[in-house]
Amino acid sequence: MIRLTLSQRLTAVFFALLLACGAALMWIQMRSTTLHEQETVQRLSRGLAEHIARSGELMDARGMRGGDVRALFGKLMAVNPSVEVYLLDDQGRILGHDAPEGHLKRDRVDLAPVQALLRDEPLPILGDDPRSVNGRKVFNAAPLWVQGRQGGYIYVVLVGEQREALAANVAGTGVLRTTLWSLAIVVGLGLLAGAFAFGWVTRPLRRLTARIQGFDVDQASPAVAPPPPLRPGERDELAILDHSFGLMSQRLGEQWQQLREQDLQRRELVANISHDLRTPLSSLHGYLETLSLKDATLTAEERQRYLGIALAQSQKVGRLAQALFELARLEHGGVVLDMQAFSLPDLLQDVFQKFELAAEARRQTLSADIPPRLPSVRADLGLIERVLTNLLDNAIRHTPEGGRITVSLRAETDKVWVRVADSGPGIAPERRANLFHTPPALGSQRPDSGGLGLLIVHRIVQLHGGQIRLLESEAGAVFEFALPV
Repeated sequence: MIRLTLSQRLTAVFFALLLACGAALMWIQMRSTTLHEQETVQRLSRGLAEHIARSGELMDARGMRGGDVRALFGKLMAVNPSVEVYLLDDQGRILGHDAPEGHLKRDRVDLAPVQALLRDEPLPILGDDPRSVNGRKVFNAAPLWVQGRQGGYIYVVLVGEQREALAANVAGTGVLRTTLWSLAIVVGLGLLAGAFAFGWVTRPLRRLTARIQGFDVDQASPAVAPPPPLRPGERDELAILDHSFGLMSQRLGEQWQQLREQDLQRRELVANISHDLRTPLSSLHGYLETLSLKDATLTAEERQRYLGIALAQSQKVGRLAQALFELARLEHGGVVLDMQAFSLPDLLQDVFQKFELAAEARRQTLSADIPPRLPSVRADLGLIERVLTNLLDNAIRHTPEGGRITVSLRAETDKVWVRVADSGPGIAPERRANLFHTPPALGSQRPDSGGLGLLIVHRIVQLHGGQIRLLESEAGAVFEFALPV
């Protein structure tokens, strides 16, 4: 099976249309020429039938004078072989003619065209051809008067049988030659026009094909400006396709850049988590190994202290593993929200109770700024409690002794905003960009879970259709997110 390219298909369709248009133009030209010739012949012979009607007595009170009719008709057709003369009665029946034996195919002529001709209607007017079963030709006609009354018609076919035969014989080779030349000219012009049209039509298609073939997603940049907008009501399919490809390549560049950033963040996450796990595991392994090797020489107090340190390190590893498991469930759609309406101040009071002892131990102040008549929110109660717990835990651990942590609530049209602020050292500028995407590596001065808490908070707020943000502040860190009322 032959497969054609789009350009070849367009070219084939164009040539087919061109040949069809050429054939239609030739037919229109031939039809116009024929009508013009018929009108010319009919106008030139307008008085011929009337002259014949006055030239002699062709009918009398007893009817047609056969001998005179045949003699006159014979002379006329001898002088002008291209015409055929007929004598009709007032009903259109053929009374007299000079046609050879067997050539007459009708015995009656329709008088409607005759009446139209006599009324001087627009030419050409075609009438019945007596020598054809259903043919029609240009004619001339005149009424024939007998003793003051109309007795019939002189009916003259202007393009007779002999003329048609001779014209067909003479013009056969000429028509064929003319037709061949016409076809050659049409084909030649079609080739020139087709070559021009092919280049003009397929030029944007070739340009678009080159762009698609040269597109490399590794080199695509999301910073590239989007293609100019289409004109209103644009109907050019290639222009629409080119514009759509420009938008697609821009989106692919943006998505590829996001994938690169996510892959980089994933690598950093794995590296940071590995570092976070290595430190407590090394400490746990070291103390357990000491207990195993020096058990006989250790005092009860030393043994208890080593076991306490090992237990603390194992709890740290357990918290980190639990945070990783929770983050994995949030990232891969393993959490189904249990949406319910609840009072945010009541939830905040319960969370405060969990941190009262820790705040008192560090002489920190926990305060809440809650306006009156705050509307209820609709969210997953357990997950929002997790968000508040993580934010307050981070705030208490990073706020120095004697500091202050404040949780503020405020209502808007369809949201309740939650803001958690502390008086700690704040977030370093270099960490702000990827704060909610990549946890920092665990340092010796940071006994936390590697920063996974903020990643979990970010994902939970995203599941509720919102975004958590870090606000600019003169001192400390200020986090803010919203929940629907």
